[in-house]
Amino acid sequence: MTARSRTAALFLASAVVLTTAASTGSALAAPARSSLDGVWRMDGYGTVVSVEDGGRRLRTYDTTDVSCLPGFRDAARTTAPGTFQQDGDAPITVTAQGRDRAVLTFGDNVGHRTLRRLPALPAECRDTTAKADNLRVFDVFWQTYAENYPFFAQKGINWKDVREKFRPRAAAAADDKALFEVLKGMIEPLHDGHTGIVADPGKPEGRFGGHREDTTIPGRDGVLRMDKAVKESVGVPEARWRTWGDGRISYAELPDRTGYLRITGFQDYTEDGGYAGDSAAIDRALDEVFTADRTRGPGALRGLVLDLRFNGGGSDRLALRVAERLTDRPYLAYLKHARNDPRDPRKFTPEQPITVTPHRGPVYTGPVAVLTGRLTISAGETLTQALMGRTQPTQRIGENTQGSFSDTLERRLPNGWRFMLPNEEFLSARDHRTTYDITGISPDVATPVFTEEEFRAHRDSALAEARKFVARSHR
Repeated sequence: MTARSRTAALFLASAVVLTTAASTGSALAAPARSSLDGVWRMDGYGTVVSVEDGGRRLRTYDTTDVSCLPGFRDAARTTAPGTFQQDGDAPITVTAQGRDRAVLTFGDNVGHRTLRRLPALPAECRDTTAKADNLRVFDVFWQTYAENYPFFAQKGINWKDVREKFRPRAAAAADDKALFEVLKGMIEPLHDGHTGIVADPGKPEGRFGGHREDTTIPGRDGVLRMDKAVKESVGVPEARWRTWGDGRISYAELPDRTGYLRITGFQDYTEDGGYAGDSAAIDRALDEVFTADRTRGPGALRGLVLDLRFNGGGSDRLALRVAERLTDRPYLAYLKHARNDPRDPRKFTPEQPITVTPHRGPVYTGPVAVLTGRLTISAGETLTQALMGRTQPTQRIGENTQGSFSDTLERRLPNGWRFMLPNEEFLSARDHRTTYDITGISPDVATPVFTEEEFRAHRDSALAEARKFVARSHR
């Protein structure tokens, strides 16, 4: 299964909530067959879901034409009927829609998954005797991409040729290090920010994550350098900055009443990394930024600069919380669908509309300048895309975003390694066809972003253009 934690944190643990049209009994009652009990196949995503023991347990299996492996969910009910806990993360809700159809939603994500009942767990899912030799690892890896990756044609990659080239190398790999290099070599040319492998999470050489070819992912020193440059260009004394979410959300108000809101990610706001804590943190920040005084009346902001130039992504649900504070009317943000035919990359699940609904409280409807760059990734990009439907004055300034929109399909290999890939497209609300994957969303006004020349000159061209946009909006 997937969820929209689309940065370095590859695999989510979740609480699972199962709801049915009629729910009876207490937490201590003897198990009775639930209307959800049984085996379900998800449209797209290559996932089989098993609900067992009177709705007290939910397990997942990751399938391809050549494999079925246990997924990352094995959740047991805790206290509330129908509620299952796995490491305290966001809930999942499964709702029956008739006897043979159900809908699954992630609490930290947008959209849903359609489930269709199977007569029984596939036989290959019950077979635990398959060996985890090099070729089996290779075949599961290759087949998962073959059945789910949507962008081979756009990337100019013939995936069958990749198999012919790399399978003999996998067979000849002398150790895990060599096998890791084979798998890495297969997907590195995709230059896709939502592709990755984790063989040993404790070692840099045991992890690989893709990114666009023109992008360098900054290390700690690079991040500190950007942070320093931002503080200098905003020019507000340290005492006037507010921060939340372990520093990932920050706000300052300029002397001309232009607000500056910087968000560097939509996850990991708290020490435990749980969704509930992240949700509370961003709501608290947005409540304190978008007050009644700042959103209306004589003291209202003249404009808002939303800086997403360094945003590694996370939860789309949390990203849309920001868009909800910037509109007073609902609108279509984008549509999404998932690849849904193992043999035909042109076939997808039905498009699901994703809407922005105004926050129930103060909302800001003045001019918004959105700063973007190649380090605007994943949920940072879906927020950028959502704001394209805003009816009030909005301008994108900077560089193209990274071009990695899809939720990550997160899988396990037979040898225990983990990997991820995208399997969805996010479609433009304007024509229901255009996707910004690969190229990213282009700015309305192009400027350099965090370049050596900008650093040396102590210049922030994007922020300067944002201030001009706010000034023009008030003429």
